[in-house]
Amino acid sequence: MFSQENTQSFSLKEAINYALDNNRTIKNADLNILAAKKQVWETTARGLPQVNGAVDYSINIKTPFDIEMFPEDSPFRFMFPKHNLTPSVTLNQLLFDGGYIVGLQSNKVFLEISQNAKDKTVNEIETNVVSAYNNALLTKESIAITKNNIKVLADNLKETQKIFENGLTEEEDVEQLQLTLSSLENNLRSLETLHELSKGYLKILLGINQTETIELKDTLESLILENISLNLISDSHEVSNNIDYKIAVNDVESKRLEYKLEKSEQLPKLNAFVSSNYLGYSNSASTYFNREQDWLFTTIGGFKLTVPIFSSFGGKAKRERAKIQWDIAKNNLVDTENQLSIEFRNAKNEYQLAIDTYGNKQKNLALAEKIEKKNIIKYREGIASSFDLRQAQIQLYTSQQEYLQAIIDVINKKATLKNLLNIPN
Repeated sequence: MFSQENTQSFSLKEAINYALDNNRTIKNADLNILAAKKQVWETTARGLPQVNGAVDYSINIKTPFDIEMFPEDSPFRFMFPKHNLTPSVTLNQLLFDGGYIVGLQSNKVFLEISQNAKDKTVNEIETNVVSAYNNALLTKESIAITKNNIKVLADNLKETQKIFENGLTEEEDVEQLQLTLSSLENNLRSLETLHELSKGYLKILLGINQTETIELKDTLESLILENISLNLISDSHEVSNNIDYKIAVNDVESKRLEYKLEKSEQLPKLNAFVSSNYLGYSNSASTYFNREQDWLFTTIGGFKLTVPIFSSFGGKAKRERAKIQWDIAKNNLVDTENQLSIEFRNAKNEYQLAIDTYGNKQKNLALAEKIEKKNIIKYREGIASSFDLRQAQIQLYTSQQEYLQAIIDVINKKATLKNLLNIPN
């Protein structure tokens, strides 16, 4: 890939690699993995020491009696101070929580889910880039073929026009060629529009601004040689390598852990804590900043044991629901495996059919070119009519498009098969 005057040129392989680095959907998938890693740490940190600080301040707006009437050392002044300030620091440590243990076990599955989601995104983007690149290439080469057909037809029309002007042919011969030429010119305008639209969609997949210009380096002829791979059809492939299968396995495991989490809620939870605080009391808030201010220091520690006793069978319902969801996920996994086995066979058959069709269309194109050349000679010699020539030309133009489409089908079917097999394009 190179850049010159804001124009970037790509082969298909370069386009795929560029998309893997710059496609915004893939970038978002990477960010989701990063977010998943942060969430894993959130789960892990819940079981690590937690230190919290607090400052409690209160003011006695109304006391049972006037404090000022008591001497400074009166216990009443301590019991009902005007201002009360209590800074504290508390250390909490989780000692046992079945849900936390299950959460740690879920971290690996959670990361696998995010990674598999990214792999699926990458596969889809690769397949879409192949399709978009091929569509842009198809319209590009169709434009080149159509322009050449227009040039040949225009030359034939000029020659026939002169013959008609000399009275050696009928006006219908000219009109038949004009009709064909008009159809080709209209088709050319449509192809040019489609080509720009195809490149616009390819730019989106590549993460390139629409104002920039891209060019395609490959040709369909070069790509077809790289995309006929009979080994993909003959080799056996494990269903377990497929991304959708991996995602289904992740779903089963996550549902199993959810069920395990609900069961763990039946277990007691044990926490330990240590808390230190200062207690300062005063009849004036300003004295808290003086060195003479008296502070009472205390440290307490303890344990908190929470034991679930009765939840009106709500916990039992949660466990049963989680078990049902786990069973559903296991059934879905079996269905996914069976469905993928069928899709594998179907994709291989379609790829083989596309290869066979390509060979057939290649032969048809050669025959159509040969027939068209013969009809041109016959037409010039007065043996064939203008209608016969037009039919041969239309047959050629159809064969040209079918041949190009056959190439596209081979490349796209291979990309679809590799996507299923989780093989990079």
